Amino acid sequence: MSAGAPILYSFRRCPYAMRARLALHAADIAVEHREILLRDKPQAMLDASPKGTVPVLVLPDGRVLEESLDVAHWALAQHDPEDWLAPGDAMTPLIARCDGDFKHHLDRYKYATRHDTDPAEHFQAGSAFLAELDVRLSDDGQLFGARMSLADAAIFPFVRQFAHTDREAFDGLGLSGVSRWLDDHLASPRFAAVMIKHPLWTPDDPAA
Repeated sequence: MSAGAPILYSFRRCPYAMRARLALHAADIAVEHREILLRDKPQAMLDASPKGTVPVLVLPDGRVLEESLDVAHWALAQHDPEDWLAPGDAMTPLIARCDGDFKHHLDRYKYATRHDTDPAEHFQAGSAFLAELDVRLSDDGQLFGARMSLADAAIFPFVRQFAHTDREAFDGLGLSGVSRWLDDHLASPRFAAVMIKHPLWTPDDPAA
């Protein structure tokens, strides 16, 4: 890794961590990647961020970014060659709805046993948000026009999780715009790059 690179604590399948990794990749920022297990969090990560969730980005100057959107905005403020921030504040309400209502229903659909909920009820509620995305996507192909923005990178990892819970049920919604958009992002070289499997980081690694 580059000398003085930021340290990224990440978990490969976490959609919040995916969001951060996508933005770091788009900004072409090299990091020291520390893959962790959420059930066995390393003390070094907890020392940096006691709340114990990923992603956590520790900057060379000692600052710690503990939220995925903070990581994304920091990265893109350094370098945004594809203009992911171009839609500006217009993206904020849509991303907030993904992280709020949609994530609420996603969790209670995907993890119905854990939450003691009716998965069908939350599938339908989550699908309403997807239907709204489908309308946006039917015009230009991405959420804020013809080009990918931070909103697309921020939201599609959660739609991926919803779709993969039961792909047949997802496809049965008939949301062709969302399905094409999701599949295009999942098939992209960028997604392949950020989903490379890293070995589990341990404190005795040479890079530690």
